[in-house]
Amino acid sequence: MRWAWDPIPRTKTDAGFETWKGKNASLTGAANAWSIISADAERDLVFIPTTSPSPDYYGGERLGKNLYASSIVAIRASTGKVVWHFQTVHHDVWDYDNAAQPLLLPFVQGGKTVPAVAVGTKMGHIFILHRETGVPLLPVEERAVPKSSVAGEETNPTQPFPKTLPALGLQKLEAWGPTPADKAVAQQRIDAFHYEGIFTPPSLQGSLMVPGNVGGIHWGGMCYDPKSGLLITNVNRMAAIIRLLPREQLAGTNRTDEELLRAETGMQAGTPYVVKRSYLFKESKDGILMQTPPPWGTLAAVNLQTGTLAWETPLGYMLNPANYPQAKQWGSLNLGGAIVTAGGLVFVAATLDGHFRAFSTQDGSLQWEIPLPANGHATPMTYQVSGQQYVVIAAGGHGKLNTKLGDYVVAYRLP
Repeated sequence: MRWAWDPIPRTKTDAGFETWKGKNASLTGAANAWSIISADAERDLVFIPTTSPSPDYYGGERLGKNLYASSIVAIRASTGKVVWHFQTVHHDVWDYDNAAQPLLLPFVQGGKTVPAVAVGTKMGHIFILHRETGVPLLPVEERAVPKSSVAGEETNPTQPFPKTLPALGLQKLEAWGPTPADKAVAQQRIDAFHYEGIFTPPSLQGSLMVPGNVGGIHWGGMCYDPKSGLLITNVNRMAAIIRLLPREQLAGTNRTDEELLRAETGMQAGTPYVVKRSYLFKESKDGILMQTPPPWGTLAAVNLQTGTLAWETPLGYMLNPANYPQAKQWGSLNLGGAIVTAGGLVFVAATLDGHFRAFSTQDGSLQWEIPLPANGHATPMTYQVSGQQYVVIAAGGHGKLNTKLGDYVVAYRLP
């Protein structure tokens, strides 16, 4: 063992200790890296994407900004010493983990190429940082966000926002349904919960998280085409519903509220509150019917030099096109990343419909699609053998998404 690094300061001599307040703060768990660590061997740096602290939705036992949780942390690979950090969420109570690996790329600034690291977040925010210092290469500003009403909680008054890059994913809330009656039901459900825009904190009433904890940009991560300067990623657009329940009320509420009974339960041991998490959709005979407007999943390209959205196209479908003729324009929830190739193609699976697809890097137009033997919730890769290029993907399905399971590794090449 050469070194080990704990993202949570445990003693007063640890850097960042003053950002964790409360007698139990030093006992907090998580803030771990459950995604992939990126490495720059030439600069002797590794880049750690850390998660939200435990528990995800209540921070009363860990008040303060909570460094180095929900951060990108650059560590000297040979020594384990922290070189710099950039916190994407202060005092995270939204489960807004940095779920994807940091992306290392060249960034042109003032006519010079600068080593950069790009961070895509569940909030749909993209941060471009100098790889050696962590200083933002594109401006970031702290903006005021809603305040928590939960006893014992103190949310941070501001959060960092990219100033010049577009935010991806569901950024505002409105009701939707395929019929007026469905839309009315969606509106009634929305009206029952608390919502003040992005970073609406958890509440006892129940709060709508927009974007939700599955993104925005999710653990599939981003890819970059140096020829066009496009940063490309797949995106989810689904709101989450987060409700805190006083622990002593849990048993009675569970028996009387059908929606709470179906929701995921987090016990949040050691805190006064249990959390219930559900999502703003309803089940139909044809599958998941979202209650916010489509598209629900997209593939998007951002031009880093102009700071604009170059294109965004629906990715896959969730409903039977025979019953919903517009389903292919509505997109699909997706888990799994995309890759971009020098040949001007973006390859991605990830969707609930079980297809593997290729899109044009230039304009996002669909070029090719083929069904997989099981759903491909993984990032594809490409390689070359004897002068021929292959694209390969692991197709294993996803139990929680209820997609087709299998144990396939499928490769394709041109004839």
